This record gives sequence, C-alpha cells and structure tokens, in this order.
Amino acid sequence: MTLSELYLTLLIGGTVLLASIAAARTAHRIGLPSLLLFLAVGVIAGEDGLGLQFDDAQLAQALGTAALAVILVEGGLTTQWSDVRRLLAPAGVLATAGVAVSVAVTAAGAHWLLGMDWQLALLLGAIVSSTDAAAVFAVLRALPLPQKVTGLVEAESGFNDAPTIILVLAFATTTDLPGPAPLLGNLLYQLAVGGTLGVLIGRLGAAALRRIALPATGLYPLATVGFGIIAFAAAGAVNASGIIAAYLSGLVLGNAKLPHRAATRSFAEGAGWLAQIGLFVMLGLLVDPSDLPSAVLPALVVGLVLLLAARPVSVLACLLPFRGIPWREQAFISWAGLRGAVPIVLATFPIVAGVSGARDVLNIVFVLVVLFTLLQGPTLPAVARRLGLTRPGALREIQVETAPLDVLDADLLTATIPQGSRLHGVAVFELRLPTPTVVTLIIRDGTTLVPDRDTVLRAGDELLLITTPDTREATERRLRAIGRRGKLARWLGEHGAPEPEPATAARTE
Repeated sequence: MTLSELYLTLLIGGTVLLASIAAARTAHRIGLPSLLLFLAVGVIAGEDGLGLQFDDAQLAQALGTAALAVILVEGGLTTQWSDVRRLLAPAGVLATAGVAVSVAVTAAGAHWLLGMDWQLALLLGAIVSSTDAAAVFAVLRALPLPQKVTGLVEAESGFNDAPTIILVLAFATTTDLPGPAPLLGNLLYQLAVGGTLGVLIGRLGAAALRRIALPATGLYPLATVGFGIIAFAAAGAVNASGIIAAYLSGLVLGNAKLPHRAATRSFAEGAGWLAQIGLFVMLGLLVDPSDLPSAVLPALVVGLVLLLAARPVSVLACLLPFRGIPWREQAFISWAGLRGAVPIVLATFPIVAGVSGARDVLNIVFVLVVLFTLLQGPTLPAVARRLGLTRPGALREIQVETAPLDVLDADLLTATIPQGSRLHGVAVFELRLPTPTVVTLIIRDGTTLVPDRDTVLRAGDELLLITTPDTREATERRLRAIGRRGKLARWLGEHGAPEPEPATAARTE
C-alpha cells in the first residue's frame, strides 16, 4: 500500500466512522437502535451506493469474530457481578437448553413452511437463535426495569454466543447431521475450558494490575482490555470457546478492585462502540442490496416463528423450574431476545465453509435482523409498561462516574497549604475566589471535610477546588497572593505573580 492509498483509506475510514457516530446520536434521539443506522451506513457506502466493494466473507468472519470479542469483553467489564450472581443458573439454562429448543423449533418452521432441507434449516435456526450482547446492553440498560430482568437477559446474551457458534460450525462443516453425543461433548468441552481460561486469566490480570505500577494512567485500560483479548485468543488456540472466555474475563476484571476503574470502563465502552460501528458497517458492505427483496418473505416467516414460537417456548421451558421468575418477567424476557450483529457474523460461517445456499441464508438473516429490530427494539418500553414491570417516569439506576468535569468544561485543582503560609487561619469566604470557583473538599489529618463559607483553613490542609479554564489562572494567583500576604494581600499590593516564594506560597497543581 502506497502513502496515497493509505491516506485515502484513512480518509474514507474516518469519514465513515464520524458518519456512524452521527447516526448513533440520531438513532438515540428518535428512539431507534443504533445498529440499524450503522448497517445503513455500510449499505450506502457499498457497491450499490457509493461504490465501495467488499465481498470477502472469510475476512468478514475473522474481523467480525474479533469485534465480537471486544464487545463481549466490554460487556463483561460493564456488568455488575452482584446483578448476575444469583441469575447464573437460569441464564446458563437459557444459554444452552434454551438455544437447543429455539434451534429445533425455528428449524422445524423453516423446513415445513419454506421447504428448506434439514441441514440448511438447522443451520438457519442456529444462526438466529443467539441474542445479541451489543443490542441487549445498549437497549435494556436505558430502561427502568427490575435489575433481575435486566441481569438475566444480559447474562444470557453474554453466554449464549458460544453454544450457537458451536452449533453453526457443526452444521456448516459436515455433510451429515452430527449426533447429539458428539455435539454435547464438544459443547461441554468448549464451555468448560473456555470458561475456566476466562476466569483464570481475569484473576491473573486483576492481580497483576493491582500490584504493578504502570507509568501512565492510560495504560491501565489498555492492559485490562488486553487481558480480555488474551483470554479470547488462548481459548481459541485450544479449540475452546473464546467468546465465553472473553466475557468471563471481562466480568472478573470489571468487578475487581482495580486502579482507574472509571477510566477503564470509559475506554472499554469506547472500544465496544468502535467494534460495533466497524462490525455493522462491514456487514452492511457485505450484503448486496439488490438480493435483499427476495429474502423479505422468508425472513418474515422465520422471524415470526422465532418471535412467536421458538423464543417463548424456550423461555417457558427453561424458566419453568425457577419459581422466582413470574410470568410477566418471562413474557418480557421472551420479547427482549434481540438479534443484532452476532447472527449476521454467524451467517458468514457457512459461506466460508462452502455450504450450498449460504448466500441466501445471509440475506435472510440480514433482513430478519433489520425487520425484527425495528419491531422489538422500539416496543420494549411499551411492553415493559403493559406487563407492569415499569411505570412512566420511573427512576433509572443512577450511574456514578468519577469527576465528569468535561460536561462542565471545568478543571479540578489541588492546593496544599505548607507550614508558614498566610493561608493558615483564613476562612473560606475570605478567599474571595473568582466566580464560579469553589472549594469542594478539604483533606485534613487524613480525613475529609466538606467546607462551608466559615470553615477556617489550616497549614497542612489539602484543598480540592473546581474552577473553569477561564478562571483557573486568576484562582491560582489569588491563592498565591493570600499565601504570601494574607487575606489583605490585594490591599497590600500583592497580586500573586507566577513566581511564588518557596517558603510561603501554596502549591497548586
């Protein structure tokens, strides 16, 4: 690749990225799932639109699987263990037995209603039986739902990718349908080994990050996500489930007491968004829009079987033994089985394997995802209200972040009052700091103190101040001036020049 080609590639990639980010904002404002507009960006940029050609299914499979790993790591990092700990049993049953039931019912519908042969019908059923982690995380976390419901659907979506991938590979790489015993053995091996590696590497990463001081704050998020990717690759190298390893390693790391957790979470969310954008745009490029109209009817048939029969039957059969889950929650969980990137990525597997009719399967899956995302995503709030799981105006779970000062365009300053400083004995109101600067916290003798206007400062106090970029210099000058000459510094002609006297000036950072 020449430099000119590199510049052109970066220009196109950057433009597509910014267009996708703008599409995400638009989708959020009008209440549509972002994945639809990401797919639209890819279709518009494709050969029937702006002319970008991309039809390499093998490359799409590789890049798509890598993107799913990043998305699953991010999903694990942002999931609270306390929310899913008591839900592991029902989530595990939904992700295994539920997938099997869904595959069987969907395949039967495709075989009898569309006339597909059993292998292709089972392949299609396996592809669409996985709920999509990215879609679930994006939609459900914005709804004021009971934490049990959200946690169960999120845990299921994090776990069920592995069984569906195993089934898709089994149905796509053999001319004869595999027996239940080999399938079950392969499933147990991949889940057990992948899960074990994910937990071990997550714990190893947490121990290392707690004990090793890295030279820059920004390296902690990179290292955390890196451990998740290592878990994914290590499991894949031994033919185990990299997807389950990535999710569990992220879950372990995200719930460990690591330094810079807020920065790590923000970085992981950004990486997850980047992976989603790249994945959906790539999948939009992969399909040929002129082939999609013929797939609409089969997609509607398979989608209705999945939505109205396969998913409800699988949820009912799997959650019936768990009496703590009422029927209203089961009904919502059934409706909330969102499909997204995962089925489209899985649809590339039979293309790479050379299965006859695989391109038709890709088109059916693509149309199904678009149509039923349009149906299910926007209706989830109304369904939740009708089932009595939430109420209009109900409070959502509060999201706590560390110093989100970028929202205010503000700076957080610290100033330590040294011995001999004239700041000792000055009350907070006597500082007369420029508006809107405020002293938010005082650390004194190892304890914290929230000051009021009459709080008197002492030598050794560490002040935490919030100011704006426009008033930061004036704030620093005022603190230096009082540190040198006391609260009457201005009257005495002291204005806090930037060269403080070492013996008397407050140290500001």
